[in-house]
Amino acid sequence: MKKLIWIVVLAALLTGAFLVVRGKKKAEPKYRTAVVDRGNVTQTVTATGTLSAVITVKVGSVVSGLVAVLHADFNKQVKKGELLAELDPTPFQARVDLSRAGLEKARVDVRNSEIALRRQKALETQGLAPQADLDQAQANYDSAVASVAQAQATLAQAQTDLSNSRIVAPIDGVVVDRQYDVGQSVAASFQAPTIFTIAQDLTKMQVSADVSESDIGMCKVGQAVHFSVDAYPEQSFRGTISQIRLNATVNQNVVTYPVIIDVPNPELALRPNMTANVTIDVAVVKDALRVPNAALRWRPEEKQASSASPEERAARGAGQTGPAAAMKQFDRTAGGKARKAGQTIYTIGAEGSEPKAVEIKGGVTDNRYTEVVSGDLKAGDTVIVGLVTAKADAGKTPGGASGGPGGRRF
Repeated sequence: MKKLIWIVVLAALLTGAFLVVRGKKKAEPKYRTAVVDRGNVTQTVTATGTLSAVITVKVGSVVSGLVAVLHADFNKQVKKGELLAELDPTPFQARVDLSRAGLEKARVDVRNSEIALRRQKALETQGLAPQADLDQAQANYDSAVASVAQAQATLAQAQTDLSNSRIVAPIDGVVVDRQYDVGQSVAASFQAPTIFTIAQDLTKMQVSADVSESDIGMCKVGQAVHFSVDAYPEQSFRGTISQIRLNATVNQNVVTYPVIIDVPNPELALRPNMTANVTIDVAVVKDALRVPNAALRWRPEEKQASSASPEERAARGAGQTGPAAAMKQFDRTAGGKARKAGQTIYTIGAEGSEPKAVEIKGGVTDNRYTEVVSGDLKAGDTVIVGLVTAKADAGKTPGGASGGPGGRRF
């Protein structure tokens, strides 16, 4: 009898355990969810740019010749008017001497022509010389005077070339580049070759960032910018937009505009030609009602949508499938921004009920959260961000999803 009682008790325990396990399986979560909360949402535009000094001058030569002496090298601080380099002055000095000799000869010709002119005037007064001889003497004198002026100009040009063989600094600054060494030939023809590049003040730098045409409309002068460089990956640098230039660049049908960003560099950590990964804060909303972007992307399966009420099917945009419906519900531009009109999210109703569609109007987005401008939604509501496809998936927490703080599973 006791054995029978124990068998009955054991069977009852096994039945109860089976029912509990079966109930747990039925209660397994179906959706991954997140809780609508309040927080700051910052919309940004990203771009890549290059650092440079605010004023950079390329120093070249307007005359051709051999580099004879270099007085400046890389990283040297120079003052305005300081001698940087000298070209071999021998050919320039020879041209100066030749021009001086030509000027002296022209002056001798003027004196001879003046004597001949006076003689012809005296003979013409006495009636001993024809008028033609006097006219010729006058013409010779005028030509000699003009030759003097021409020789003076030639001498001035030769002296200028001799002076230009000495390369001087046009501004105060630091030499950041040098292109020639002693003994190399500088050939100045249609364009002056660059010998030195001088940056005026490296404590004040700028970033020229290429912003795409889809984002340029959100950029304004005075907006705050933060960026990083590969040399200091864990350090963030700050700057301010000072200019948005109109000279667009088209590269493989991609249009970009240069945005100039002023950057203080008191510690000289930043250097010319570094690549800057720029982030521009184009809009900031504090204490905004926000939802995870995953909730904006999620849509119920077709069989779930077919069993919904007519009102819900209308809210979901029934009758549109494929890319058209996806574009209507959530269209993302190149900069990661959502079109704000007619966005739909789904909330969890009573336990066991189907998802409920809620229309909202989105605002600023930071690619993780989107501001809720209007709609039947409040802080603390639960929204669906995905389906639970495996036990491991139930523990994921994208954007506050189930398994993490503020998230639940249904």
